[in-house]
Amino acid sequence: MDVKVYRGEGKLQHVVEVGPHKLIADAPSQYGGEDAGFVPHDLLASALGACTALTLNMYAQRKGFDLQKVDVTIQHAEKDGVYVFNRHLEYHGNLSAEQKESLTDIAAKCPVHKTLSGRIQIVTDSN
Repeated sequence: MDVKVYRGEGKLQHVVEVGPHKLIADAPSQYGGEDAGFVPHDLLASALGACTALTLNMYAQRKGFDLQKVDVTIQHAEKDGVYVFNRHLEYHGNLSAEQKESLTDIAAKCPVHKTLSGRIQIVTDSN
């Protein structure tokens, strides 16, 4: 599926479109934007959080775990020249310590985690 990004209505605002879905990306006011949407790094962290939650729910269903829900919090920032994602998982449900440990191990196997942890190549063309 293609991701299309085009100018929105604000000074720096852009619309991100994927199929029928749209969201707004913008810069904070201190950088000349209007803070009308997600900052791009927040989108990246959101992808990691959403993928983690989806992966854990699918795994728990397949294993028959009583995972009622999982809350994923991602804190992210550049630190000493490295971009760091701190992921916190909060499990809700009647889960044993072993099941929670298994879920935490599976979090590292979500596709976005694997993508961000692997080798990435960006190919750019223009016209």
